[in-house]
Amino acid sequence: MNGPEIQISFAPGLRLFVSADRRSGRTPVATDGASSLGHVVESLGVPLTEAGRLLVDGRPVAPSHIPSAGETVEVEAVVRPQPVPGAPLRFLLDVHLGTLARRLRLLGVDAAYESEDIGDPALAALSAKERRVMLSRDRGLLRRRELWAGAYVYSDRPDEQLRDVLERFAPPLAPWTRCTACNGRLADADKDAVREQLEQGTENTYDVFARCTDCARVYWRGAHHARLEAIVTDAVREFGGAAAR
Repeated sequence: MNGPEIQISFAPGLRLFVSADRRSGRTPVATDGASSLGHVVESLGVPLTEAGRLLVDGRPVAPSHIPSAGETVEVEAVVRPQPVPGAPLRFLLDVHLGTLARRLRLLGVDAAYESEDIGDPALAALSAKERRVMLSRDRGLLRRRELWAGAYVYSDRPDEQLRDVLERFAPPLAPWTRCTACNGRLADADKDAVREQLEQGTENTYDVFARCTDCARVYWRGAHHARLEAIVTDAVREFGGAAAR
């Protein structure tokens, strides 16, 4: 691009997205005189889902702003907790975030998840259709214009991923109310009603059950309950919500 030159800087949390020569502070960018500031920011590597306020000479502007020569641009990070107006807060996760999806569901957060790779266009369309915040580590997916809303998942470690999402969006927590397999709602179930779905050892050992109202999967406090309860207890302690049971 050989048009008007601007000066641009990025908030520290956004610098992982840009080239090394743009991480130390304000740097020049030659624009084409027609592209929006949002396009310029994304062309430098930062998905707009991760950009907060765009300041031009200290005043906030919309991503549609067309840069002029000599302007100084600051790209801030999104505020935390980040409000998501327009629909109930719920999420859609791509194929690489299955563990995060199950942990969000464990906490009662509405988290749809595609266990097969249905492709970026289909994911973006589903985000828009169901008004879900797309969670992904795929920067290209987060740049798709069809998305209703999106967020980059910064870590590849499930514990850190969960903390990041809970801190960023502050979803209401209601542990043990969703099916970790399908995201459906759980309801208390009488032992006699689920007896046919139980192995003999489980039937003889446990008396308290829940069943998914969508897929009919049955839950009880089995061998993994202590590990799951630790995840719930830590999340509730730090981010609030109903107590673990």
